Amino acid sequence: MNISLKQLMILESIVEYRSYTAASKSLFMTQPAVSMQIKKLEDNIGLELFEKNGKFVVPTEAGQELLFYAQSVRQQLEEAAQVMEELKGLKRGKLHLTMASTANYFAPQLIAAFKHKFPHAEITLDVTNRSGLVDAVENNHTDMAIMGKPPSGHHLKGIPFIDNPLVVIAAPSHPLVHQQPILLQDLAGEPFIVRESASGTRIAVERFFEQHGLELTAGMEMNRSEAIKQAVMAELGLGIVSLHTIEMELALKRLVVLEVEDFPIRRQWHIVYREGKRFAAIPDAFKSFVLEQAESLLNIPDY
Repeated sequence: MNISLKQLMILESIVEYRSYTAASKSLFMTQPAVSMQIKKLEDNIGLELFEKNGKFVVPTEAGQELLFYAQSVRQQLEEAAQVMEELKGLKRGKLHLTMASTANYFAPQLIAAFKHKFPHAEITLDVTNRSGLVDAVENNHTDMAIMGKPPSGHHLKGIPFIDNPLVVIAAPSHPLVHQQPILLQDLAGEPFIVRESASGTRIAVERFFEQHGLELTAGMEMNRSEAIKQAVMAELGLGIVSLHTIEMELALKRLVVLEVEDFPIRRQWHIVYREGKRFAAIPDAFKSFVLEQAESLLNIPDY
């Protein structure tokens, strides 16, 4: 059988209006054109589809059976159209996001808020170090990254979206907790628990100390902010971490932020992507969402 979608649409309309004339008006067709299409359809399948019932036409048994399939086909097409519109309307799609481990303390809040707005978005999340972030973005292995300021010379574009203050932390029992004010030179010789040398935080801290004519004393090196916090709580030294990472420890009074001259170190979190990258709908929506909503969604802890 060779049945067209147009013929099925005409069939449905005639059943709905019980009249060739009324159906033709609803379809913006002439009555002879409607009649011709139904005649072609009947000739094609070898069965009559309609019969007279007083002033109206009603479907025969064959007409009822074909109507069922016509409605099923229409529903399938409407569903397909809806999916396409959802893709265009940002209700569906995929996002591959890569972030610095430190951003893992706040980024889930952004993702949760975004998923609430776009519940059918499929999100893949990778957490890696700074060199991994640069490699993923530069080689197009991810849509975008959440990290500190991207390095120059890698064809990466970074857009800041929220402050990332770095603060000095200590165990509550540390002698400097009760010393006010704390000058930068008071930190000279104090052992610091630091991030690995390639970390953006480590680079920013060493640059800060160098600019102030001081040298950072690295007592121990850790590759995660969580490890630094644990080491500081164990009284192994001081730490310099993002304020975003210590909200719980401040609330539980397990760590103290020292009021040090010229601190906090002012940094920012960035959305980073490859220059010239063309985003699909959902990644583009996430980028806009973060830039517009992050500041109102994320609270920087008080200390």
